[in-house]
Amino acid sequence: MKFVSWNVNGLRACLKKNFMDSFKNLDADIFAVQETRMLQSQALIEIDGYSQYWNSAEKKGYSGTAIFTRIQPRSATYGIGYDEHDHEGRVITLGFDNFYFVNVYAPNSRRTLERLDYRMTWENSFREYIAKLDDVNPVIICGDLNVAHNEIDLKNPASNHQNAGFTDSEREKFAELLNAGFTDTFRCLYPDKIGAYSWWSNFRNARENNSGWRIDYFLVSNRIADKISAATIESQIFGSDHCPVTLTLEKF
Repeated sequence: MKFVSWNVNGLRACLKKNFMDSFKNLDADIFAVQETRMLQSQALIEIDGYSQYWNSAEKKGYSGTAIFTRIQPRSATYGIGYDEHDHEGRVITLGFDNFYFVNVYAPNSRRTLERLDYRMTWENSFREYIAKLDDVNPVIICGDLNVAHNEIDLKNPASNHQNAGFTDSEREKFAELLNAGFTDTFRCLYPDKIGAYSWWSNFRNARENNSGWRIDYFLVSNRIADKISAATIESQIFGSDHCPVTLTLEKF
């Protein structure tokens, strides 16, 4: 099975930048997008063989997630069951016979860290939600988690220390999620690979200079980590300030 995750930084804009060509070329069984910034009704997206699941933010033009899948799920749920967290369209969960697939767009702590306290609360609630799923079936988590876990995951760790996405508290929460029984699929295959980034600032030619951050992930329950056969960062694909990331699993 092949999975793709992509923060499209506004799906309507990305549709004008060859999104459909990238979608077809990546040929995923399940394709998850974050930061849709739209309602499903605001664009006609018809993809033969795929069912669509959308979770849009109540605030117009903000956040939002969607999943396109050619494997039919048994269930679809939206949010994580906490009212304080479930108005921004950040999570979609599809349930299949032997796994859960969770698409997530984690809150950004913002430049002045004004939302860091909320982010910590969200992290605890999200981890609790994931743990309940994992008690039933293995979980595949994908999305923009808005954190670079270790120094290897961004170009300039020293100058970005304690900036949003690389605060000690955000990194610790990510470690807590992994320690709850999950594997970072890319680092599982490439523990020492440098220069592997999935997001670049729009300033100072960051993408041309590969001055980026790895903040887009596929995580899987540890008990299916031995099924990881490929994990890639598709940095050659444009259309957003993020690029797609992929995961291929053997059948389990």
